[in-house]
Amino acid sequence: MSQPVAPLGDPNEDQENNTKSQHVQVQPVEQQQRYHLQSINSTIVIRHVPSQGLSFQLWPAATTLVNLLDHHATAKTTLFSSSSGSRLRLLELGSGTGVVGIAAAALLGANVTVTDLPNVLPNLQFNTDANAKVLELHGGAVNVAALSWADTQNMEAIGREYDVILGSDVVYHDHLYEPLLETLKFFLLGSEKKVVFLMGHLKRWKKESSFFRKAKKFFDVEVIHTDSPCNGSRVGVTVYQFVSKSAQKLNSK
Repeated sequence: MSQPVAPLGDPNEDQENNTKSQHVQVQPVEQQQRYHLQSINSTIVIRHVPSQGLSFQLWPAATTLVNLLDHHATAKTTLFSSSSGSRLRLLELGSGTGVVGIAAAALLGANVTVTDLPNVLPNLQFNTDANAKVLELHGGAVNVAALSWADTQNMEAIGREYDVILGSDVVYHDHLYEPLLETLKFFLLGSEKKVVFLMGHLKRWKKESSFFRKAKKFFDVEVIHTDSPCNGSRVGVTVYQFVSKSAQKLNSK
């Protein structure tokens, strides 16, 4: 279809076009990723918007945790089990797109609280709503909540009644190491029962070792799964299990 043409020699044309270009906003490109969960023969769909920042992207460690959850549901292991025998309750830190938490709720029929900073929550809620039918079909439920790490008010509002804490690619900026550790101490050391933190992590920087060194002062840290390297990386995603040292001692008695 042809477009209207401005009259030749119009002195206002360039000024008008320049003014318009200053007000044109490029819309973020939304993408969708499907994850087929073999153990329950269902698919979840996740919206991600890479141009919006780190929290709107999909990361390798998230895929690894989803696969681990899927395998657990097939193998019927005790990795994810409620200490009281009631419905499993999970908390995800730094959820981003929410793929891990949503998959966990569907695969385990669990109550999952997915958390992140306030600006990330609309996309988290969108993905939760988009998978409502799958969650309902398999008895899972997802709640979206704001959580700034080490924010006492946020953490107390969320509560401590969880069996498992999840996180994927949450160790990246070194200025967040201490807030993350304080958050883990709140949920793992402050609970009256044994709480496990499972973290999928792809090593990128040497400085990350300082996080693990500090974490081992409070938690027993164990590698429970390692992926083979892929996509040109020298290392694969590693899944760590964190348990408070006091909880380990109680369970060994």
